[in-house]
Amino acid sequence: MIRFDILSIFPEMFQTPFGCSLIKKALDKQLIAVNIHDIRTFATDKHRMTDDYPFGGGGGMVMKVDPIARALDAVVPKRDKAHVILLTPQGETFKQTIAEELSFYDQIVLICGHYEGVDERIREHLVDREISIGDYVLTGGELPAMIIVDAVSRLVPDVLGNRDSALFDSHSTGILEGPHYTRPQEYRNWKVPDVILSGDHKKIDEWRRRKSLERTLERRPDLLEKADLSEEDIKILEEIKAENL
Repeated sequence: MIRFDILSIFPEMFQTPFGCSLIKKALDKQLIAVNIHDIRTFATDKHRMTDDYPFGGGGGMVMKVDPIARALDAVVPKRDKAHVILLTPQGETFKQTIAEELSFYDQIVLICGHYEGVDERIREHLVDREISIGDYVLTGGELPAMIIVDAVSRLVPDVLGNRDSALFDSHSTGILEGPHYTRPQEYRNWKVPDVILSGDHKKIDEWRRRKSLERTLERRPDLLEKADLSEEDIKILEEIKAENL
């Protein structure tokens, strides 16, 4: 079981996302645990302030080091037993490979940044890693925290109904996933490809692999530069390129 501890100044944001779908089922089955901690409760002044004006001037407010340090002391008594992550636009971009890596930790602590940022001493002394979910800026780290919990949780054994589902997701294999179909076989004259209905699993697998490569070449050719491609994959890609000339 993975335990997620989320430090936030807006804990109410997490009520609905974790109260439905597969995440709720995983929580009910105790496959994961999610604890939300209000950083304000760890502030020591009477107004429960978690931010202040930056030294040296400048726009915006900065999250204070003391409330976050106190929260971490309470949530992670032994720092070597947890992986502490600061969610910030300045972090490394979150990818499927990072989700897979995080799925092996017993405890993950997610600190939701806000305002102009956090006191630099938080980065220097309190976190193991900084993560961003993309090259854009949000109002806070709560949405990124939800995304990371979701992406990592689905990799926990038995969270997904089919254990093989996560193995063939887009990005898990290094390329994008191909098309899928279900009933009815024909709708508004839109037909399911014959090969999918053939019952020949070898041909179906070959077709799916070709479609995955075709989709990746069309939409994310950058992924092919790093993907672990076989000689057959390379041959298929050359055929696809020739067809599109």
